[in-house]
Formats: sequence, structure tokens, C-alpha cells
Amino acid sequence: MTALLEHKRVIGPKKDVLEVLNAIAIYENSNNYNPKDEKHFLKAHRQLMKGLIDDAGKYRNQGVGIVKGSNVEHMAPPYENVPHLMNDLFNYLNKDQEIQLIKSCVFHYEMEFIHPFMDGNGRMGRLWQTLILMEKYPVFEFLPFETLISKDQDKYYKALSDSDKSGKSTIFIEYMLEVIETSITELLNFNNRSLNQKDRLEYFTSLNKVEFSRKDYMNVFKGISTATASRDLKEGVEQNLFERTGKKNKTTYRLI
Repeated sequence: MTALLEHKRVIGPKKDVLEVLNAIAIYENSNNYNPKDEKHFLKAHRQLMKGLIDDAGKYRNQGVGIVKGSNVEHMAPPYENVPHLMNDLFNYLNKDQEIQLIKSCVFHYEMEFIHPFMDGNGRMGRLWQTLILMEKYPVFEFLPFETLISKDQDKYYKALSDSDKSGKSTIFIEYMLEVIETSITELLNFNNRSLNQKDRLEYFTSLNKVEFSRKDYMNVFKGISTATASRDLKEGVEQNLFERTGKKNKTTYRLI
């Protein structure tokens, strides 16, 4: 991932590289997607799966089941019901009065249950929950809860499976809230450290924000002054971590 962000040559399966490039394009432009708009949801899937499947951005037109070994773990609803079910799910997002944190978990679970696409459902569920949360809590742009899920995917899939068996999303909601709590704790622990310039530059680079401003940098490190941020970014340019374009208030930086 880092090598691709830095525009370096990467040797690996074409499909794997394309998956990462598509994901980068989505997260770089995440503010352009309205998480409560179904058309934006389909547009995001089209970008995420571009070049990987023929029907990117389209709901499935056949039945699917999730098989584990010789057992069918989950039989998704008939494909004819998918547009109606997804429309209901977006109506829930737009009209229900539940707090955003719970709504994001419910959407994630119900979307995975519906399994609206032939491929890319897991990635879309995690992406869309992030966007739903970011709408009300911008800090979720910097919370690595998707990374925590990927470290122990068995727990993620078990929570989905257990919720299916119970007929309610409660188990999955509890699982996701635990993951989110862990993500927030990790971020707070990091921010409470006494960071030097090297620490800040290393951490900011790890966030993979391809293009950013000094204000974006200061939003990550709330306690630093404008002068400190400017010194950090100047050092980042000198170390060839970033490249700088523009002048004064129009200055922007990019990862190299």
C-alpha cells in the first residue's frame, strides 16, 4: 500500500495492485460521496471494483450464498429483492432517529446480509460505515478500525454469522462498537504521547493522506502551533517525504 501511495513500482498480482489503487482513489475522494445517497453507494462500488468485475456499480442479478467448507453459511435474499431491500436500508439511514454510531453498524450488518453485489461486499460495508461515521464525526477519517478488523477477520465473520443465526444485528453491533472503542483508545494513546517532530512526520505519513494542507496537518496534531506545523512540513519537504506546490494560503503538499 505505501509503495503504491508513493508512486513506486510494485511487483505483484495485477488484481491485488488494482484493488489497492481503486481503494486509494475512493479514500482520497471520500468527501465527494454522500453516505445517505444510494446513487453514491453504487458509484463508489463502481470505482472500488473498476477493472476487477464486469458488473461494477450494479446490483447482482443472480442468487448467491456464502459457503464455508461443505456448509452454506449464509443464503442471501433473492436478487429480485435487492433493489427494494437496499432502498429500505437507505430510507433507514435518512429517516431513523438512532444515533449515527448505531446506524452505521446496523447499515454495515444489513448490507452484508443483503449481499447486494457479486463481489466487493465486505469492502463496501467497511467503507460505507466509515463514511457514515465521518459525516458526523470527522475524526473517523483517522481511526484505523478497518485495520483492526483485517488483523482478526475470523472475529468479524463470526460476528456476522452469529447475528445471522440470532436473526438480529445485536451481536454484530456489539462487536463493531468494541472495534471502534479500541480504535479510539489507540488514537488517544498516541495523541497523549509527547511527540517530537520525527514522531509527527512518521505518524502523518502513515495516514496516507496523498494531498493535504497545513490546516489538515494541524487537525491531526491539535496541540501544535502554526509555526511548528510549518517547520514540520518544511522538514518533510527536505526529507523528500512531501512535495510542496502553491504559495501562501494556497500551499498544498503531496506524499512523494
